[in-house]
Formats: sequence, structure tokens, C-alpha cells
Amino acid sequence: MVSESTGKTFSTYMSGGDLVVLPATIKGIREALPPDQRAAFTEAVENAGAEELFELLATWAERTRPDLIADKEAAFGRIERGDFTGTVSAEDVAAFFGPAGESA
Repeated sequence: MVSESTGKTFSTYMSGGDLVVLPATIKGIREALPPDQRAAFTEAVENAGAEELFELLATWAERTRPDLIADKEAAFGRIERGDFTGTVSAEDVAAFFGPAGESA
């Protein structure tokens, strides 16, 4: 469960398009993790270099939602098997956002 005490969150999506809200603070992530994972999270954060923190926090925030992890693993499995259902091609991304290097 996302901590209501901080109110700081970030969002991502499940492969089916459902919005997922994750905690976006160290305290919020720690509170949302199962109790048996909190010590490992604290140790990882305390020993991470500054340049590693964003990725580390995002990874641990995802661990607060096992359904999100299972969804990502299933999507990667489909892609490895050659099933690109639900993916967006580089061409479609470029058509929507414009070619890389251009700014709006």
C-alpha cells in the first residue's frame, strides 16, 4: 500500500494499461514493503552511490507491487517468444513524439 504520510508518488502502467501508483520516497517505499524486505531495502539505500539511487528506488518501489513485477515478467516472456502484442514500435513512437533529438 502506498504511504499516505508523504503523498509523494510516481506512476507507471501495467501492460493492459491500468495505472499503478508507487511510493516515491525512501520512507514511503520502506512502509509499503513487506516487513521481511525492509532491512534489505534500508541496507541497499544506505550503501548506494548517489548516481545509483533513482534506479535503486524505482526497483524497490516496484517490489511493493508483486502484481506489477509479474506483469512485467509476463510481457518480457511474450517478447522473448516473439509475441509483440501490446508493444509499440520505434516507428510509432517517433511518429507520436517526433524523431530523437527534436524538441517540441
